[in-house]
Amino acid sequence: MARINVNPTRMELKRLKARLKTAQRGHKLLKDKTDEMVRRFSVLLRETERLQGEVEAEVVQVLRQFSLARGSMSKKEIELVFSMPAVSLTLECTTANVLNLEIPKLHLEETQGEELPYSFAEVTSEADYAVAAAGKLVSRLLLLAEKEKATAMLAEEIERSKRRVNALEYVMIPDLEETIRYISQKLEENERASLTRLMKVKSMLEERGT
Repeated sequence: MARINVNPTRMELKRLKARLKTAQRGHKLLKDKTDEMVRRFSVLLRETERLQGEVEAEVVQVLRQFSLARGSMSKKEIELVFSMPAVSLTLECTTANVLNLEIPKLHLEETQGEELPYSFAEVTSEADYAVAAAGKLVSRLLLLAEKEKATAMLAEEIERSKRRVNALEYVMIPDLEETIRYISQKLEENERASLTRLMKVKSMLEERGT
């Protein structure tokens, strides 16, 4: 806590009291915003962790089916099957406002073909499943990427807000309060000194009158 270097005048005291009031109001608003961001971050983090677990399980399943298909098909056939698009995707990237923070929002349109883009006689059922599951997995991976990015951005914003709250709470507000206290004491001392001088002058005038 340090005193601000200002002249101890009534005008300066009035100005500092106004600054203190603004700082206290800003501190409350910023703290409320930070608390709300922490709440939303907790909800988003739980959703992200849940989705991450589901997607990881789906990826493992796709890879397992792919391994089974690779064991019963030639390398050329595998490359041919998995190089053909099973779904058509259109991705639109926008942003969403969360407590004045712009986070990415992905809008995915998926067009599923009526049938897989190869002959069923050419591939095994494991490959069919792996291709279909991989096509469905794309949208889930994009959703996970969106949530992970939003979680990271929200965490960074929370840290910035906490630093601002701490700067107001532990630096600016205490410094303003200390300076206001100092000026108030100086003004009171000056008033007492002025009153003492007036009383002394009055006493001297009374002595001369007698």
